Amino acid sequence: MPITRTGRAVHVGRAARAAVCIAVGALLLAACSGSQTHSPRATSATAQAPQGPYVALGDSYTSGDGIPDPVGTPAGCRRSDRDYPALVAQRLRLKAAEVRDVSCSGARISDLSAAQSTGDGANPAQLTALSAATALVTVGIGGNDVDFAGVLTRCVTEDLIPALIGGRAAQVAPCRAYYTGGGVDRLGQQIQAAASDLADALAQIARRAPHARVYVVGYPALLPAAGASCGHTLGITPGDVSFLHQQELRLNSMLRQRAEAAGAAFVDTFTPSAGHDACSAAAGRWIEPLLPDSPAAPLHPNARGEQGMAEAVVRAVMHGA
Repeated sequence: MPITRTGRAVHVGRAARAAVCIAVGALLLAACSGSQTHSPRATSATAQAPQGPYVALGDSYTSGDGIPDPVGTPAGCRRSDRDYPALVAQRLRLKAAEVRDVSCSGARISDLSAAQSTGDGANPAQLTALSAATALVTVGIGGNDVDFAGVLTRCVTEDLIPALIGGRAAQVAPCRAYYTGGGVDRLGQQIQAAASDLADALAQIARRAPHARVYVVGYPALLPAAGASCGHTLGITPGDVSFLHQQELRLNSMLRQRAEAAGAAFVDTFTPSAGHDACSAAAGRWIEPLLPDSPAAPLHPNARGEQGMAEAVVRAVMHGA
């Protein structure tokens, strides 16, 4: 999704330290993250696992940025051997030679059809991994196209002081005001532009891999629906946590609509990740906060999150979605 490291309530003393940590964490961010699975191609309740090449396309939420151990080239893509494509391949018992994971941290939709510079090597256009023999394709992308990293950084900048002060000050939503000021829906415009680009990319996938089952993988819940517990974790007010939660729902809704319009399936990872967001307890979270407790990029899935996403993909594949 949407944030990578490319180019990468308590007394006053503790609140001040928290402010410094959150501000530093925000600087680490750089552009990378509820619906039913459905596909008009599927007719049976249980489908046979694809037999043949699997190609994984996507951004840092796909590649498992920051999760050990890094594999593949270029190194700048930060692919983990525990990212969800690797786990899906294991569950489907695919041979190593049948799997092409070309996901890359920081990828935008345009990087599916053009080479991507990572600062540590160039990743070839991801669609070049496809062929007429490809049997399965997963694609997790779009968060960077709506600049979710920039949005989160803006929210931390706008919200830090009221979030840490708490009380009545925390009820404001300055980030929402910024993105909806003057009656202009800035994020809605970015999501709409990404929808058009994704439609074109899915058409290219269908042409290059005409026999493949294609799954568009949505983003897991980054934030909770209500933000009372997020002030000292992310430095964002409850009002703006709710605003960002709704924007991620909009993004996932767009991904689902584009997938279905293209005859592909949409994999909902948002619903199973509810309660495992970046503001939840460390022992159960799928998404790490600004200052991660487990190996992962800030505001990215950890190994538990990649496992949860893999399970959602496998369910969709094996149930014919």
